[in-house]
Amino acid sequence: MRFLLSLFFTILLFQLPVFAQFPYSSSSKKAIKLFEKGQKAPMELRNPQTGAPNYQEGILLLNAAIDKDPNFWEAYLLKAEFLEYQRKYADAAFCYKKALQIDPTHSISGSTHFYLAACQLTIGEYNDALQTISIFLNNPNANEKLQAQAYQMRACAEFSVAAVNNPQPFEPKNAGEGINTAFPEYYPTLTVDGQQLLFTRRLPTIQEGIKDEQEDFYVSNYDAQSGQWSLSSPMPKNINTSWNEGAPTISGDGKTIIFVACTDPSGVNYGGNRTGKGSCDLFITRKENGRWTTPVNLPGAVNTSNWETQPSLSADGRTLYFIRAVRSKEGRANSDIYVSYLLDNGTWSEAERLSNVVNTSSNEESVQIHPDGNTLYFASRGHIGLGGSDLFVSRKDAKGNWSKPTNLGYPINTRFDENSLLVSALGDIAFFASDRQGGFGGLDIYWFELPKALQAVQTFYFEGTAFDAVSKNKLAAHVTLTDLSNGQNVFDGAADSFDGKITLPLPINRSYAVLVNHPGYLPFSLNFDFTKLENAQSYMLDMPLNPMNSVAENILNNVFFDLGKATLRPESQIELRNLSNYLKKNPKLKIELQGHTDSQGDAAKNMVLSEARAKAVYDFLLLEGIEAARLSFKGYGSSQAIISAAAIANMTSAAEIAAAHQKNRRTSYKILP
Repeated sequence: MRFLLSLFFTILLFQLPVFAQFPYSSSSKKAIKLFEKGQKAPMELRNPQTGAPNYQEGILLLNAAIDKDPNFWEAYLLKAEFLEYQRKYADAAFCYKKALQIDPTHSISGSTHFYLAACQLTIGEYNDALQTISIFLNNPNANEKLQAQAYQMRACAEFSVAAVNNPQPFEPKNAGEGINTAFPEYYPTLTVDGQQLLFTRRLPTIQEGIKDEQEDFYVSNYDAQSGQWSLSSPMPKNINTSWNEGAPTISGDGKTIIFVACTDPSGVNYGGNRTGKGSCDLFITRKENGRWTTPVNLPGAVNTSNWETQPSLSADGRTLYFIRAVRSKEGRANSDIYVSYLLDNGTWSEAERLSNVVNTSSNEESVQIHPDGNTLYFASRGHIGLGGSDLFVSRKDAKGNWSKPTNLGYPINTRFDENSLLVSALGDIAFFASDRQGGFGGLDIYWFELPKALQAVQTFYFEGTAFDAVSKNKLAAHVTLTDLSNGQNVFDGAADSFDGKITLPLPINRSYAVLVNHPGYLPFSLNFDFTKLENAQSYMLDMPLNPMNSVAENILNNVFFDLGKATLRPESQIELRNLSNYLKKNPKLKIELQGHTDSQGDAAKNMVLSEARAKAVYDFLLLEGIEAARLSFKGYGSSQAIISAAAIANMTSAAEIAAAHQKNRRTSYKILP
């Protein structure tokens, strides 16, 4: 049977005791004989097809030994070990307790208390676990090899007791029948506008006459009017194959998907002729002209002979976090979080392992980089938690360092495994998969309101559309979006060739400049302030580009002056260097730089100020190497207002009047014949 991508990670069992003790505590020869048969039974009676040990047969023999001698504590210990291998931790804890009741001193090193505490932690008996592990640590003869794990267990027990006594608000709601079915649904991923959910569904199938299961991708769209998710539909057949596709991540604009696919039993092909580099690899598909391309192995150095899985793509599509499982010399596979960056040549850089602040010696998995680009959600078995894999959040500082992960707390985390958390761009809603009662069957996708302290930076959904200002035809223009507070580009790439759009999240409380360039067109610029947006979730921007032969005014929206002055502010350099580069690429163009003011104040002074501002831009371009013969400047005062004084006089809102004056105050240029 082919393995499923979602079932790769298994529970890490504690090292269990091995029996080789003589003489036994029992004097019953029949009990000892049954005990020794039970000790050998798992390996001697293993499953002939799978080779799996037969622990159940061993337990039956040990039960018979205990019937012959109820005080045979070694039989209880071995039975506890076998029960742990069967993941029956409550029954195992009972057996450890019985052994201690029969002979509290049987374990000089205290190892029985250690294994009992491990079981108690696993079944959520945190107070009992804390008491039991404290007995072990207070034992002067405590097994030194187990002490490091014991301190970790005590920390987990202390944290768990406090977490259960101080629960987080948590009211999960089923995502509904549009998404969930009787089959398992999991690994959700969301576009930045929150309108499209992509997820994995596991379906029954028949391969070569044998019943099997396979994973495919499904998509559901959110209907704002009804508040429901639409009936999900499968991805196209060049994406969904007869093999497994799993753990998808979708870019903020919904036009790039990276996912994991694994080798078939022959180790040669990956469903749909997806050749790989070994084990499981990441594949990429893009939406071009409204259709998804056939997936290809992710270009670059991300994929290796190890297992690469569970990718998470940043909203701008340029940073990729994922899980890599590396097998040690001892044969144990440990999974960690790695990061790779998109290079200028379109390939992905060699992956870097995140620091030990985030990664541990145990498994990390199901990573999500939030659309804010600085908040990382993931599951881990190695950090302090309530048992199994817990969900954590870590935040990146200005220097690029990750903070110590914070456990999301109880009851978001429990003694069971939690993973595959997805947090929306606004940061307030989280999705996850669960097989809790009340669902449609198996794993379902749920959502809940994330507590404020655990939320990422709120981000707005930004959508810009580039088009010809005359013909209105969409343009695959080059768009640069810059954070004016630090001068860093948050987006630098081409608009979609099909609809001329870019879509990405932008953190609030920032101001941004947008520059748009396309061959044969004059540059377009604009700035917008997200510090003043209230109760908004999106920002739509038209980006009209004037053809090069246009005589229309071209406003330099990202040229800034202090009030009443003609000194360029530093953030103006972004736009002016873009204009300078444009003039250098088009050496025959001549332009007139124009300064404009509003109609407030003295008209003569406004005329002087407008000319001084136009000259400031002229001087900057001269310093950039543009010939003086190609430049001229002129001040127009308020004589060429975009919004007339008469129109402003009819306005009643102070905010509307201020905005009109702001629009009239501008620096622009025109192409000269």
